[in-house]
Formats: sequence, C-alpha cells, structure tokens
Amino acid sequence: MNLDVVPADGGETLWVVADRIRFLGGLSGSDLELLDIEVPPGSGTPPHTHRSPEMFHILEGELTVREFGAGRAPRTVLAGPGTAVRIPSMLPHNYSNESGGPVRMLVLIEKTMIDFFRDIGASEPQGEPDFAKIGAAMQRHGIEPLTMAA
Repeated sequence: MNLDVVPADGGETLWVVADRIRFLGGLSGSDLELLDIEVPPGSGTPPHTHRSPEMFHILEGELTVREFGAGRAPRTVLAGPGTAVRIPSMLPHNYSNESGGPVRMLVLIEKTMIDFFRDIGASEPQGEPDFAKIGAAMQRHGIEPLTMAA
C-alpha cells in the first residue's frame, strides 16, 4: 500500500448546479468518501431524503441546514466555521447558503451519493438547473424529494 495524496489543487472537480464539488477520495474498505464543496450565496438543495447518512464540517461561511418533520415547523441550524452537522439516513433535510458570502465545507458521504453527483455534475458552472435531468437522477439514486404542504 502507498500513501494516496490529493494536492490542494487536485482531485476531480464537478459543478452540481452552482455548487463546486471536489472529490477527495474514500477510505479503503469503506463506502465513505470525502468531498470539498463550495456553496455560493443563494445556492442549496431542495428538501429531500436519502439512505446515505452524511456529515458536514463547515470550513468557511455560514450554512443554513433544515430538518423537516411531519406536523411541525422545520428545525433550522445556522452552521458556521468549525461546526459539524450529522444527518442520519432518511432524515428529511436540506441546506442553503442564505448568507452574503460563499460557504466551504467538507462532506463525508456514502458512494451512492457520490454516484448521484457524478451523474448530474458538469465540468463547468451550470446556468439554469435541468430539473428533468436532476429528477431522473434522483430516482435512479434513491433520493426522494419532499412534498411540502401549502
């Protein structure tokens, strides 16, 4: 076995809508991989669930993370630098950057989600989201959007 090093300017990089995702690799013998994600102001995800648990560690900026539950208002967490947020499997959630500056975070996630990001990612920043492509990829990778009551 040899050391596997991803330099500061290395690793595969894809844009998922407006977010820049840098793939840092996984741990041998596990299904976990580490991502370096930049979330520009105004970007984020819609409310959803998936089997993969995930963990966010905020490096820069302030990320808004919401947990959704039936019959109650969402729990909202403002996660700043140094904050770690663990999201269990199938917990309804989303994240958004509602601050005026960029957010940078490390995300630990299972390979099933890595495959989703590679499926919809592009080699350069994307303009308007292709909702049909994203929706089809969500179905293929077991990601369920939440239907929010009006």
